[in-house]
Amino acid sequence: MPGDAVDLVRIRQALAAMRPADDPAEAVDRIRVLEELKAACAAAQARETVVLNEHRQIQDAAHGRAKGDFGRGVCGEVGLARRESPNRGRTRLRLARHLVQDMPHTLAALTTGEISEDRAALLERETHWLPPAARRRVDESLAERMPFLGDRRLISEVRQEAIRQDPVAATDHFDRAPASRHVTVKPAGNGMAYLTALLPLEQAVACRRALMEHAASVTAAGEATGRTTHQIMADAVVERLTGQERATDTTVEIQLVMTDAALLDGEDTPAWLPGHGPVPAEHARQILGRTEAEVYLRRLYTAPETKSLVAMDSQQRTFPALLRRMVLLRDDLCRTPYCDAPIRHADHAVPHRDGGQTSWENASGLCARCNFMKENPGWNHRPGPNGLEVRTPTGHVYAMPVRPFAPPERRWGPGAGQAA
Repeated sequence: MPGDAVDLVRIRQALAAMRPADDPAEAVDRIRVLEELKAACAAAQARETVVLNEHRQIQDAAHGRAKGDFGRGVCGEVGLARRESPNRGRTRLRLARHLVQDMPHTLAALTTGEISEDRAALLERETHWLPPAARRRVDESLAERMPFLGDRRLISEVRQEAIRQDPVAATDHFDRAPASRHVTVKPAGNGMAYLTALLPLEQAVACRRALMEHAASVTAAGEATGRTTHQIMADAVVERLTGQERATDTTVEIQLVMTDAALLDGEDTPAWLPGHGPVPAEHARQILGRTEAEVYLRRLYTAPETKSLVAMDSQQRTFPALLRRMVLLRDDLCRTPYCDAPIRHADHAVPHRDGGQTSWENASGLCARCNFMKENPGWNHRPGPNGLEVRTPTGHVYAMPVRPFAPPERRWGPGAGQAA
């Protein structure tokens, strides 16, 4: 490890060994200084990220890669180094490049601890669509005020200044925004989830107004049945999107992994909803009991010593449906360390062209970004008995262990309850 990196390790160790403050005033002072130190670290990370990207650009050019492919895997390297997903790494790379190249005042304020990394990211997010020269002018115009503004005021002033600096680019940016509209589902815990729609402003306002008017009419008619306005609005979303008369009558497809004892004997080993995480066994039984859909059982077996799903191989180039289903259940989310994206591809960890088998041990559930990223020069995935090992072009190794499906003292049997 180079000398400067060793010095950074020593600083980290010194912070870990620091005794708590002796009085409240000193505690507050330390909180402030530590916050400034975090910001200075973020600024240093940004500079190092840009250096890494520049090295990759030079190396890719020397290796004769197409210009559009220069630095294609850097976002993955940054994400793994920061213990974040490649998608977050892409955002961090963009932030670093803009801070170092076009936003000297923001970078200086971050370096001295006057603003946080979140505040710097906010400034960049509101100006990333501008041409570099316009972004520099916005950065300069807000240099004195940025340390003193709250997030909402800062967003408002940055957005206003960005529009003023380049009205044509702003109009184009606003005109292209509706193309990014989409709907997502994100686990919220406690058996709940967020259904989020990114919509044009006028459409979102119209939707909320219609839901509020519906809730008001239901309440006025005496049909609220103890529900709050927000609950009525939430039920209306489900009813109108699915066409059901009542939200609770919705027929949906779910996958539910649980032990035979938890399913049939009232045992309390947590169940697992793929893509959403653990749920109490009793709650899982309630899900199966209250659904109006057909329910059937599929037996899944795990190795007694590891509680991992048992192996299954294929002679085919592509993964057969049942093997792919087992991979999805085992990996749950993208298998790349720190990536929480949904699985899109059943991938050969060791490529098929290099002799990798279409087997349980060599299978990885990956998101599209991670699957394409591993095809860049210097990237290697290696499966092992304990999970997936990812090696980056710098030789750094990151590992993602296999998630056990049950506590060691329990054996898994009938298995996945699925309402179809």
